[in-house]
Amino acid sequence: MVVIYHYAPSRGAEVARQLIGDFEGYLQTDGYDVYDTVCKERPKLIHVGCMAHVRRDFMDAKKSSSNAGSAEEAVAMIAKLYVMERRRPEFQDLQQFAIARKTEVEPVLEKFHTWLLRRQIEVLPSSLLGQAIDYAIGQWPKLVRYLQHPLLTPDTNSCENSIRPFVVGRKNWLFSGSPRGARASATLYSLIETAKANGLEPYWYLRRLFEALPNARTPQDLLSLLPFTPTP
Repeated sequence: MVVIYHYAPSRGAEVARQLIGDFEGYLQTDGYDVYDTVCKERPKLIHVGCMAHVRRDFMDAKKSSSNAGSAEEAVAMIAKLYVMERRRPEFQDLQQFAIARKTEVEPVLEKFHTWLLRRQIEVLPSSLLGQAIDYAIGQWPKLVRYLQHPLLTPDTNSCENSIRPFVVGRKNWLFSGSPRGARASATLYSLIETAKANGLEPYWYLRRLFEALPNARTPQDLLSLLPFTPTP
């Protein structure tokens, strides 16, 4: 697994195009419109949505006393989707997991979708609950695609968790000083988070890296120091 941080002065579609490159396969993102634009341009990209962002909107709606009951109902249905995700370690065969998950989860998704469509015409669109429902319905085709592949999950939480230390740190030191400093910071975070994702302790990995790096003479030497095994 590789974790990549990237600095860019904007969040425009061109940045997403550069990052994605010629990648083909599943691309799981939040609801940011730029990814929709890029995926529509590339038919071999299969865009997958994030249920955690849907849940977040319903959690906000729970704070409204007038809609708390309905919002709680939505959150409860979303929670049922994760029962099967917690059972993932029970399956040694990923395809068997995918089949079992689809069998168990599809009825839950169908019930949730029916509930959304019914409540959409009953709730004030400008309310927090109405906004949460509209967002979920708009994202729906992408939200259900995680069932297509056993390695996909309902959300981007693992990615969000990798980003969180960077975001918290950024608030502490505020600025990187320059675009060059921001790129350097992104490179270091990429190394550290990739090491963590591959089961390496970051401090000891960085010690080994800094000790061995001066002696690296060839591209193969450099590849051997990466915190993951490169694909041939």
